[in-house]
Amino acid sequence: MLENLKIDKGYDGFLYLIESTRNPPKLQSHHHIELELNLVVRGTVTYIVNNKRFTFTPRTMVWLFPGHEHQLVDRADDAQCYVAVFKPALIEKYGNTSQYGDLKGNQSEHGGVLKTLLKPDTFDLIRKTMDCLMQGSLDPDLLNHEAGFGAASSFAFRHGDPDGLNAGLHHLLLLCWRSQRTGQVMGDAVSLHPAVHRAIKLLSEGNWHKDLAQLAKACGVSEAHLSRTFHRQVGVSLTRYRNSLRLSRFWEQYRQPTQKNLGEAVFAAGFGSYAQFYKVYVQAYGCGPRASLATERPTERPTDIGQVATH
Repeated sequence: MLENLKIDKGYDGFLYLIESTRNPPKLQSHHHIELELNLVVRGTVTYIVNNKRFTFTPRTMVWLFPGHEHQLVDRADDAQCYVAVFKPALIEKYGNTSQYGDLKGNQSEHGGVLKTLLKPDTFDLIRKTMDCLMQGSLDPDLLNHEAGFGAASSFAFRHGDPDGLNAGLHHLLLLCWRSQRTGQVMGDAVSLHPAVHRAIKLLSEGNWHKDLAQLAKACGVSEAHLSRTFHRQVGVSLTRYRNSLRLSRFWEQYRQPTQKNLGEAVFAAGFGSYAQFYKVYVQAYGCGPRASLATERPTERPTDIGQVATH
């Protein structure tokens, strides 16, 4: 799916810090025309790119080139990861010399993902640079709730000093590209079994509402084999992955301009009951939806939540 990151004309890209405790999961497979850079600060982050699984640990710098389909499938409960994206026009400025020519590429020799374990001092320098660029940015809660660019809303990234941010993004891009050459290139991709790949595709499409036994049948394997292989290769259980997808869709539904109430969003996301949704929500955010959603949409009537609990 081609994702529109909705970067305004006055910005050469954007930057924000993903925090698992604040950020709703964004699990649909997608790509975009911008170059994306991830820097894992804490915990682990797991992506599927080009039908291969990659798990990134702290101090790992990851390059996702334009056009590469990628999907976040899991992250540690305490994970923190900086995400920076750079517009094509910015890349063009620095892609004409031998040192930076590969920035224009869409592929790499590492299965579409160039990932580097940075030396501690280099990691600290890049992280502090990113920290400085965040000064004057929007509230971290808002940035996390909107996945940086507002996937399902009218939200667009803003910064208190666009010129300063743009200058910083230029410097950051060159600093990181030079640094990746001196780090330890990592090559621990796991190729997915065809049944696992098909299961992810079916679940990600959003219209699969049958049980796991029927999913396994559609993938041409037994339920036990699919569950076991999925967990081993993706790193999370099939049930957890499916529930995370539903939670991601809940946020998209809940933030629609049509202003769906909590109950409508829960069932539109594919949850079978409010009790199931509540359990998944608490596991993801450490609290029930009433408290956290009160600040998300203060105009929602308390009865909307109370009525849902009777379903």
